[in-house]
Amino acid sequence: MSLVDAHVVASRGSFELDIRLTIAAGETVALLGPNGAGKTTTLRALAGLSDLSGGFVRLDGRDLTSAPPENRPIGVVFQDYLLFPHLSARDNVAFGPRRHGVDRRPAHEIADRWLDRVGLASFSRRKPRQLSGGQAQRVALARALAVDPLLLLLDEPLAALDARTRLETRGELRRHLAAHPGATLLVTHDPLDALVLADRLVVIENGRVVQEGDAATITSQPRTDYVARLVGLNLYQGRGDGHTVVLGGGFALSTTDVVNGDAFVAFPPSAVALHLSAPDGSPRNTWQAVLSDIQRHGDSLRVTLDGPITVAADITPAAAAQLHLEPGMQIWVAVKATETRAYPAD
Repeated sequence: MSLVDAHVVASRGSFELDIRLTIAAGETVALLGPNGAGKTTTLRALAGLSDLSGGFVRLDGRDLTSAPPENRPIGVVFQDYLLFPHLSARDNVAFGPRRHGVDRRPAHEIADRWLDRVGLASFSRRKPRQLSGGQAQRVALARALAVDPLLLLLDEPLAALDARTRLETRGELRRHLAAHPGATLLVTHDPLDALVLADRLVVIENGRVVQEGDAATITSQPRTDYVARLVGLNLYQGRGDGHTVVLGGGFALSTTDVVNGDAFVAFPPSAVALHLSAPDGSPRNTWQAVLSDIQRHGDSLRVTLDGPITVAADITPAAAAQLHLEPGMQIWVAVKATETRAYPAD
């Protein structure tokens, strides 16, 4: 049985959000999507900070649809943490228990335990301005967990941190989420945060769920362009006929998978090889394209190519120099059939 069972329906002008969410006890679900997809609206609706125009919110069988935020057994960590600047770390964490009727001394004892759990026992008297970004994030997490929430809501909890602090804090956050007996919803646009922290991913676009499942399923079989970009794949939709997927305009890609009917075909940019002349050798997909853009991408170069299909390729700087790549030039593209993945679109 799911601890969280929600049907979130909300309208904001012309935007309409309509999604179903279930989260089991001890499970962390990541809600992903582009800006404006409805991620924050969903979180605020679950927390009772925004009204629903339809649907329901049930937590452990209890209907909370009309309950005010203070009557919901929910903890929230906001993107900017929203710690009370005039309170110490200890009093920030004790605030939740105090609001729930716990006396001052036992509330401080709860706060002390949580600050110790997040490694900040010696920082209890510091004000938020005296804390680093990573320390403030941990105080915010301790404050949210100090009320023993059945549902923990995390709104981009690592977005305000620099790269190094984010790496360290991500590992700590994973440990705390694994120990949380309740349900957790992580709202993020960062695929790495989702893949590291979540047990299951739910992807929304334009207020609707477009794909959900574990990380392995979503990363290997994206179903929209956004998801494909999220996991770093070239993705195309067409009509499967055995080992061939015919795309719009009649362009066909060969694959080692067998698929019939509506189908997707995907491959990573690293599978794309570039040649100055038509390549020979093992069976592969080959076509001519025009190089439209070159950008640095980690230790590689990300090359965008226009032609019968638009494709991204990752190549080394040495290969780019050898090919004398520059925007506007014509070049041959090759992708081995063994490097592609085809699967049904329905």
